[in-house]
Amino acid sequence: MRDSRKAEKKKVVSRASLKSAFVSIIWPRRKAVGIGLLLIFVSRACGLVLPYSIKILVDDIIATGALEKLLPLVSIVGLAVLIQAVTSFVLVRLLSVEAQFLISELRARVQKHILHLPLSYFDNNKTGGLVSRIMTDAEGVRNLIGTGLVQLIGGILTAIASGVILLKMQPMLTGVALIPALLFGFISTRAFGIIRPVFRERSKINAAVTGRLTEALAGIRVIKGFNAERREESVFESGVQRLFENVKRSLTATSFVTSLATGLMGISTVMMMWLGARLITTGDMTTGDFFSFMFYLALLVAPIMQLASVGSQITEAFAGLDRMNEILSLPMEDEDPARTAELHDVRGHVRFENVSFEYDPGKPVLHGIEFEVDPGTVVALVGSSGSGKSTIAGLAASFMKPTIGRVLVDGTDLSTVKLSSYRSKLGLVLQDEFLFEGTIRENILFARPDATEADLLAAAASAYVTEFTDRFEKGLETVIGERGVKLSGG
Repeated sequence: MRDSRKAEKKKVVSRASLKSAFVSIIWPRRKAVGIGLLLIFVSRACGLVLPYSIKILVDDIIATGALEKLLPLVSIVGLAVLIQAVTSFVLVRLLSVEAQFLISELRARVQKHILHLPLSYFDNNKTGGLVSRIMTDAEGVRNLIGTGLVQLIGGILTAIASGVILLKMQPMLTGVALIPALLFGFISTRAFGIIRPVFRERSKINAAVTGRLTEALAGIRVIKGFNAERREESVFESGVQRLFENVKRSLTATSFVTSLATGLMGISTVMMMWLGARLITTGDMTTGDFFSFMFYLALLVAPIMQLASVGSQITEAFAGLDRMNEILSLPMEDEDPARTAELHDVRGHVRFENVSFEYDPGKPVLHGIEFEVDPGTVVALVGSSGSGKSTIAGLAASFMKPTIGRVLVDGTDLSTVKLSSYRSKLGLVLQDEFLFEGTIRENILFARPDATEADLLAAAASAYVTEFTDRFEKGLETVIGERGVKLSGG
């Protein structure tokens, strides 16, 4: 009972997040999507001209020898084909460009949101996994607005129009043909609903594998120093194997749907041939009608046959959007309604009032910390490893809030201060140094890219950077490499 409730709750949450993802991500591009749908309608309508022209060609021209009707017929068919070709080109280009634009916009939006999440989120999520969410999950939009949308909507329109025409031409024959099609539609819909969690799991596995690979490459010196190459190879191979098993599961399901479509449509075609031949011989159907009927039936069947691949793509795309929307729904640091105060002229008076802190509930790292630091004072925190020195520094930087108590700067509780207001005035040297790929100048200007040259040189001198940059041929323009690998650790 509990498991069923949990599953139902998960399904409701998933549907809600999908609706939110559609409204926030796809709906803003509705104008381009609307134009695309119109082009799809025109293109598929032109595609319906050819099957009917077969009937006229066989019954009205070939059977009667009325060649004067051939040129008008060929002209109409040629015009329809030309319109279909032009609209297809414009359609694919329009939606492909829109899809790529939306992918770029979505990636930027998710990256911006992630950068404004609290540090606790990054403590519980791997860097590589977040990179995967930003770069890989967004690619699914291409199937929703690009080629996948064209195939899905275009296929549905063609199937409906062909079905209506078939019913008018020969209701009994159409009914026999639709039974396998409807059976396939029911089974495939159920199948893709079942395998959607497989695609979600694939995104998680891919994120985990990417995260581990990112860590391994970032820590390559540690790996080589401890002769741990084989262990990392084993870990990565294990992750890749899990990814392979997941893909194999989804391929098994999609292969089943494809083979089911082939089998059912094959049965339908055989029945059409048998029944059609009998109707022609009894005079209830002309030869032209039969050929036209079979062409329209092909237009009805083709989208159903494509449903396996298109359904798989769109199911995977929604799984990716679902995961991205999970991130976008997380509250950002500065969205805290309690943070309304702004700091202007900061003197630097810091006070900890009965501060306790827990990373995990019930496991305190700090308990009842009380101290005060006057402006301009240098304070050293001394203690054994794990005693909470870095935690105190993190609380002072407002990377997290105290579980109990307050941290005040110039008498203002930091939990009420806008983080952008406080951190714009905060100077910070981390325990683990981190330098970005680029020049020394670019790294110094990281926090204040609009600083003057005089401010830059003053900052470099006060941090004793000029002591070693003066020895470099390019000085502050020296490229330091990723994480500063081209400089000494000191």
